[in-house]
Amino acid sequence: MNERYEDMYQAASRYYIQGETMESIAHQLRLSRSSVSRLLKDARESGLVRISLADHSGSQSPLASAISRHFGVRVHMVSVRENANENVRFDQVARLAGRLFTEAVDDHQLIGVAWGVTLSHVVKHLGRRPLVGSTVVQINGGANQRSSGIPYIGEILQSIGDAFDARVVLFPVPAFFDYAATKQAMWRERSVQNVLKLHSKLDLAVFGVGCLEGRVPSHVYSAGYMDASDMRQLASDGVVGDVCTVLLREDGSYADISYNERATGLTPAELQRVPRRICVVADPSRAPAVVGALRAGTATDLVLDEGTARAVLDRARV
Repeated sequence: MNERYEDMYQAASRYYIQGETMESIAHQLRLSRSSVSRLLKDARESGLVRISLADHSGSQSPLASAISRHFGVRVHMVSVRENANENVRFDQVARLAGRLFTEAVDDHQLIGVAWGVTLSHVVKHLGRRPLVGSTVVQINGGANQRSSGIPYIGEILQSIGDAFDARVVLFPVPAFFDYAATKQAMWRERSVQNVLKLHSKLDLAVFGVGCLEGRVPSHVYSAGYMDASDMRQLASDGVVGDVCTVLLREDGSYADISYNERATGLTPAELQRVPRRICVVADPSRAPAVVGALRAGTATDLVLDEGTARAVLDRARV
């Protein structure tokens, strides 16, 4: 293993730092060109080589700049062909988000993650980046009356933990309590308080935006967390979606929505204490919810595709 690592290091440093060709490296190391190519590939996948974007200010297209000015966020936008289906759109946005997420993490960080359909796509595109002393923390509960949520949520968080060599901390409470009093009692439990303390110290948070009526169903509205009467009540309250299972209106308000008294995720006010907050969305039909999330100040960075960006900007100007 040590000899293999040394070969990877020599090949990577000669290729990326000294600018040598693969042929030259192969000659110097007495290897074939294909062996050098494999060494460079392994160096990237192992995290020995980290390829990053030099510009951290986001996309500079007129559309991205307009959203950035309107909401005060960095916009990272990817082009997706107009006739692309939902799976292609999600995959392209998730690739960009995965690269940004991988670049954003660092040693000794507390990394908050909200589960959902979008994050389940993002984790497939994380780069390998071994960290020292970092922890991945679930930032909203996931259990409901049908399931603990652990298999689905645990897979998302563990994928992140594996990519970054980070410890994983689950938050084993319901997404929504049946009674606000039950939540208040649970919040006094020491095991829950230990996770809440981590929430208060997060360095980075990554999340999607749920939508009541999105073309791609949000997991929180399609997996048994709410029944038909709940959905009718939310619609009558003007709810358009959620961030971290905290329900939002399009104007960004949320504090007076009674359902939120039972929600377990970080509120927009609590999220604002996190230095960097990456919001990922890949569905134009979620534009009202995205506008609500941005008006509530949930994000510092927005990752999306052009079609969703146009829908968000059109909705914001209504």
